[in-house]
Amino acid sequence: MAAVEKLDKLIAIVGTTASGKSAAAMQVAQQYGGEIICADSRTIYKGMDIGTAKPSKEDQAKIPHHLIDVVEPDQEFTVYDFQKLANAAIEDIQSRGKLPILVGGTGLYVDSVIYNFSFRPTDKKRRAELEKLTVNELQQEIAKQGLDLPENAQNPRHLIRVLETNGEPSKKEPLRKNTLVLGLECPPDLLKQRVTARIDQMVTEGLVEEVKALGQRYGWETAALQAPGYKAFRQYIEGSLTLDEAKNVFAKNDLQLAKRQRTWFRRNKDINWQITNEQPSVTIE
Repeated sequence: MAAVEKLDKLIAIVGTTASGKSAAAMQVAQQYGGEIICADSRTIYKGMDIGTAKPSKEDQAKIPHHLIDVVEPDQEFTVYDFQKLANAAIEDIQSRGKLPILVGGTGLYVDSVIYNFSFRPTDKKRRAELEKLTVNELQQEIAKQGLDLPENAQNPRHLIRVLETNGEPSKKEPLRKNTLVLGLECPPDLLKQRVTARIDQMVTEGLVEEVKALGQRYGWETAALQAPGYKAFRQYIEGSLTLDEAKNVFAKNDLQLAKRQRTWFRRNKDINWQITNEQPSVTIE
């Protein structure tokens, strides 16, 4: 049997939620013989399928996907865990002569790989103490220590990380060798249409039942269930919102997430931006 020539290239596709990253990644994978590594802080969780817009079973059957369904929603999973698993997947894919395609909207996950972040070890006792605090208490502790709030000041994981690192950013290296970073930019009006249509489709596919089952099994306060859709539909299930109101809250929260993601990625000068349209695709030169 002839030896397989190992590739040393990596493509990263980034952008906001609903910008068309998954469709573009499928196109690139099919065109260039690639496999997809999902860089999403929600699709790593088992059972969180509909509300996270996880790649369909059909797409997963066509193209191998990595780092989906890694842990249970009540299990801890850090960016360091992601970096370690993603690097292993990249090495595996390249060793088989395939092209690894890192795709997702979780900027810290993507950057940890393409810039080889160095992380401080976590003090588990300190982490356990911080996880008992509310968002407001974490913010107060950050202010007390004279540190700056993270970009997403409502995310307890980001707040805890500030306290664990004394506000110091992770050390990073120059862009990974032989890496192309593509960014998908979706016009605001089209993005809003996509978000709204996707939520309607999620409801049709059984989002309400999925949220109810996850809440009953893991508890509503589980960190993984603080994602936009799960929080909004918890309120619907508990009777404080109508179905239309829950969908509107979900859409509003998703668009706010998109704004934060856009801010994160726009700071990165290594990203090659492309405008997406009704049929998301990318051009590689």
